[in-house]
Amino acid sequence: QVQLVESGGGSVQAGGSLRLSCAASGRTFSIRAMGWFRQASGKEREFVAAIVWSDGTTSYADSVKGRFTISRDNAKNAVYLQMNSLKPEDTAVYYCAGTRRYYISRAGSEYDYWGQGTRVTVSS
Repeated sequence: QVQLVESGGGSVQAGGSLRLSCAASGRTFSIRAMGWFRQASGKEREFVAAIVWSDGTTSYADSVKGRFTISRDNAKNAVYLQMNSLKPEDTAVYYCAGTRRYYISRAGSEYDYWGQGTRVTVSS
């Protein structure tokens, strides 16, 4: 099995920055790509960003492109989400997810492992 633990959430004013971290443990060799998803209150979960472990290929939702950066540290089995220029609409619980598939997917259903989530609140 794989365990994913997120950290780094918190409260920030609009325009501020936060860095989320996700530490993977267990059978991490089975993970091919990692993603970040978020779910705002009363809304469906949505894709934010993803990265392929092997070559660092990334993908972003249009809503965060240019503001968020996903990165990984293979040696630490960790993935990060640097969030800059935060907006109130970025407020959500952010989830780290891992997939065994050899491609980046924006569908949460194609991810096999999930963290417990970390809350991000952006005030105006």
